[in-house]
Amino acid sequence: MKKILITGGNGQLGSELKVLSKTDTQFEWFFTDWEELDLCDLDNLPARLTEINPQVIINCAAHTAVDKAESEFELSDVLNHQSVVILAQWSNANNCQLIHVSTDYVFDGTASTALTETAQPNPINVYGVTKLAGEKGCLRENPNAVIIRTSWVYSSFGNNFVKTMSRLMQERDSLNVVNDQIGSPTYAADLAQAIMTIITRNNWQSGIYNFSNEGEISWYEFALAIQEIGGFDCAISGIPSSAYPTPAKRPQYSLLDKNKIKKTFGVVVPEFKQSLVKCMDLLGSKK
Repeated sequence: MKKILITGGNGQLGSELKVLSKTDTQFEWFFTDWEELDLCDLDNLPARLTEINPQVIINCAAHTAVDKAESEFELSDVLNHQSVVILAQWSNANNCQLIHVSTDYVFDGTASTALTETAQPNPINVYGVTKLAGEKGCLRENPNAVIIRTSWVYSSFGNNFVKTMSRLMQERDSLNVVNDQIGSPTYAADLAQAIMTIITRNNWQSGIYNFSNEGEISWYEFALAIQEIGGFDCAISGIPSSAYPTPAKRPQYSLLDKNKIKKTFGVVVPEFKQSLVKCMDLLGSKK
C-alpha cells in the first residue's frame, strides 16, 4: 500500500485531505505539521523523509501570511522555496511522486484574460517571489513533479475570508471590501478532491496545472455571495485597493484557466457558488 506524506497537515488543504483520508482504503496516510516534520530544519529534512519513506508527497505547507512575508523574507524563502527544493531532490532520488501546491500570486495582475500555465510569472510581493522560486526549484530538481497553482483558498478549517466575512457581517452594520482585485475562490475540499483524482488515475503527467473554482469575481462580489447565502443583514460597499493599503501588493487580476487540469486528469471543477454553499452549510453546523 502506497504511503502518502502530507506536509502542512493542519492547514486548510491538509485538513480537507484528512477528511478524505478517513474514507480512503487505497493509501496509508501520514499527516505532518511542523512538530512532526520541521521543514525549516533543512539539514535534517532528507533523513527525516527517508525515515517516513513515502511513495507520494503532497506539499501543502507554505508561509502564506502575505503581508508578514514582506518583513520575513528569510522564513518565507525557507518554507516556500528551499524546503521545496529538498522535497523535490528527495522524491526524485527515491522514486516518489510529488505534488507541490503553489499560488496565483506568482503573477503581477496585469492580465485581462484567464491565465494559462504558460503565462509569464512576474510576482509583485515577497510571498509570490518565494513561491515562484519554489516552483522553479521543484521542477529543476524533480522534472516529474506536479505543481498546482491555486487562488483565494477557503475552507471550514482555519482562518480565511469566508469565515472572517461571516463573523464580521454578524458583528457590524456595514463593511468595505476591495472591488478591483479579480480572480476566483478555491474551496479547499474541491482542491483536495482534485489532488485525489490526480493520484488515483494512472496517467501521471508532470508539469504545472491551475485549479480554482469556476467564476470570475472580485473580493467584493465574493463578500456579496457570502452575505446572500448566510442571509446576513449588513451593508457592503466596494472600495478600490488604494483605499485599503496593505504591506504587500496584490495582483489586480489573477483568474486561472483550468482547461489543462480538466483535460489531462478529468478533474471536475465546481462553480464557486455551489462550493461556497457547501462550506457555509458546514460552518452553520459548527456554530
